[in-house]
Amino acid sequence: MARRPSFGDEPVSKLAAWSGRLGLFALAVAALSVIILRSGLLEIVPALATFAAALIFAGLAILLAFASFVAIWRQGLSGLGYSLLGLLLGLLLLAYPGYLGYRASKLPAINDITTDPANPPRFDVLARLRPRGRIDYPGAAIAERQRAAYPDIVPLQLAVPPKTAYDVALALATKRKGLLIDTRPPAAGRRDGTIEAVARTPIMGFRDDVVIRISPLGQGARVDLRSASRYGTHDFGANAARLRSLLEDIDEAAGNAPEPRAEAPKKEPPPPKRQPANRR
Repeated sequence: MARRPSFGDEPVSKLAAWSGRLGLFALAVAALSVIILRSGLLEIVPALATFAAALIFAGLAILLAFASFVAIWRQGLSGLGYSLLGLLLGLLLLAYPGYLGYRASKLPAINDITTDPANPPRFDVLARLRPRGRIDYPGAAIAERQRAAYPDIVPLQLAVPPKTAYDVALALATKRKGLLIDTRPPAAGRRDGTIEAVARTPIMGFRDDVVIRISPLGQGARVDLRSASRYGTHDFGANAARLRSLLEDIDEAAGNAPEPRAEAPKKEPPPPKRQPANRR
């Protein structure tokens, strides 16, 4: 009498097995590309090509997973776990570019945001690190797109002296763990205060350049910001979100800053005592 196959003796679907393998391989390639981008081991083009390859493998894992579902159902094969693994990993990897694509459809294709399009803060030291053609602000057309998409990105006016505003901004820039490139405190009647730093996007670690300018405004100070991506034509709203958050933090921190102490007037030295004339 032939022995009836027990549960688990069914052959594993090759499609399911390859779906799981491709899902794991895509995850490894994506992790490698992120490490390359964040560490700067390679130029951005080959690093992005590596990430694109990971997305292709993720898509293949999803296709094989659906094909394996059909094979498992019709032929009574095992391997459902491999299919689900490939499907979940593929969807996980494609979710991020899918989210970026959705944001790109809702936001204008700009990558340089400032609170003052008419006179944007200039990159000085950072200009040496940026690609050619990405130092100056793009121009009036980009400014109009920015105003339409981000009307809340405007200069910040503070009722504190420029030096206090500069100290607050510098403390926040340091707290955000960005790479400080150059800091110049304001000098009375001579120059504005400026802070130049490099920020990184959370996942891929793309470098965005940030400059903060503090100018005197009456008895207070005016703060202008600029954040610009080094590569690409679309920042997916990252620069505007960064400036919006930084403006809110500077405004709150400046409001809680202690008022500067007024310097006590210097006391005039007492006049020297007159010596009585000698009488002879």
